[in-house]
Amino acid sequence: MKLTTKLMTGVASAAIAVTAALPAFAAEKWDMPMAYSASNFHSENGVAFADCVRDATSGEIDITVHPGGSLFAGADIKRAIQTGQVQIGERLMSGHQNENPVFGFDSIPFLAPSFDASAKLFEAAKPKMDELLAEQNLTMLYAVPWPPQGLYFNKEVNSVADMAGLKFRSYNNATSRLAELTGMLPVTIEAAEISQAFATGVAESMISSGATGYDRKVWESLSHFYEVDAWLPYNYVMVNNDVWSGVSDANKSAITTCAGEAAARGLQASKDYTQFTMDGLAAGGMTVGPAGEELMSGLREVGETMTSEWLAAAGDDGAAIVDAFKASN
Repeated sequence: MKLTTKLMTGVASAAIAVTAALPAFAAEKWDMPMAYSASNFHSENGVAFADCVRDATSGEIDITVHPGGSLFAGADIKRAIQTGQVQIGERLMSGHQNENPVFGFDSIPFLAPSFDASAKLFEAAKPKMDELLAEQNLTMLYAVPWPPQGLYFNKEVNSVADMAGLKFRSYNNATSRLAELTGMLPVTIEAAEISQAFATGVAESMISSGATGYDRKVWESLSHFYEVDAWLPYNYVMVNNDVWSGVSDANKSAITTCAGEAAARGLQASKDYTQFTMDGLAAGGMTVGPAGEELMSGLREVGETMTSEWLAAAGDDGAAIVDAFKASN
């Protein structure tokens, strides 16, 4: 509903009067780079978080969200926060698996393929994640899972053998390894570049959620989406510890409360977005449905290999996470 000019004038006058009565202070400006498009639910959730922080701190901390890799490319966001180029930001957690295998706990195929299971896996991994991030001058404020990951192709695929030779968009170590084990050719492509990559033939397939495909209108280049529920990767928002240590206790409490609300809101949005995006892909002209048993059987074999490899690489820390997760079920 639009305000009338008269009402707008009144509101503006009242705002000026209130502002004049308040003590002057310089708002602390924080930049928050995010890798995904402004319309993506993670980015929308980030904006809501920033609004919450601004209100809860009475404007003392003013966060500006920069979606779509517009400030830093996804792969550069974490480093930018660590080094103080920005104060806060969001990144795909498993994008750092090359730094430490534990960062890839959420991309173990078929270990935790549902929202409930992934939440338990995240809780099992969080203490170690917090420890690793603290060593890197970072604090995790909140994390939100993507919908279950499915497979996109530009043709009908009924078995792992049908995947051989396809150019496959990878976004972390797990997706690159999946491509190798299925005979595909991994090509690292950031989310912001997906549409162009498929349109130009740089990539022909990927594993991702329905959300990514829907946001990027991949039906313009791809024909099939297979629901395989491989894993639910997490995006997480982190803050530079030097910045965080300078925040007052009152504002830390306010930000932590906003972060808790963002985690809950983001989880619900992810759940709601799952079917919505499936419907959207189908409406765009794609064939959408569960993968056939032959394809799933081959993928499970690949998943067993990847799980063994991850456990070997992650060592005692990885085993402890998986053991704690299994104990929670």
